[in-house]
Amino acid sequence: MAIPDGGPLSSLGRKRGFKDMERVTGPSLMIKLFESSKINGYRHYFYGSTEQTLEMLQIAIKKEYPAIQIAGVYSPPFRSITNEEDVEIIKHINEAEPHFVWVGLGAPKQEEWMANHQGKVNGLMIGVGAGFDYIAGNIQRAPIWMQKWNLEWFYRLLQEPRRLFKRYLRTNSKFLWLLVMGGNDLEK
Repeated sequence: MAIPDGGPLSSLGRKRGFKDMERVTGPSLMIKLFESSKINGYRHYFYGSTEQTLEMLQIAIKKEYPAIQIAGVYSPPFRSITNEEDVEIIKHINEAEPHFVWVGLGAPKQEEWMANHQGKVNGLMIGVGAGFDYIAGNIQRAPIWMQKWNLEWFYRLLQEPRRLFKRYLRTNSKFLWLLVMGGNDLEK
């Protein structure tokens, strides 16, 4: 599942007839589902980021939600994985029997990973970008006023300009270009 994490996506959705469409951030959705897990017994698997971040993430989650069931975590290598490694990862995830597979690889890598694993991984895969880092305490979210004015991207850019500048320039330019050219191909 890909969610309308960016403000422009939800604004565009409203203009295209989805009048109740709102921005849903990965961290906000994670927290809602963690809270719901107390009642429903959901199992969570976390795929992405570094081993250190995954460790800090688990500590933070268990502190806030002591009864949560963390089915597993996996920090993929920062290189292409082999087919054999991929088969083992899929097996490990499926054996853990998660309800939710949180994917924190950043865009567009996480969307590509989820698309390539659709029908292979059991559990609802949800891309959450920097959600692991927010909950683990590695980076801070933008102030509420910036979130409401769709400026969280700018706050993130100020925190990590070297890493995010090229990505934002490429993806935001593509979004604007497709929007100007008619917007019919935005899902590509």
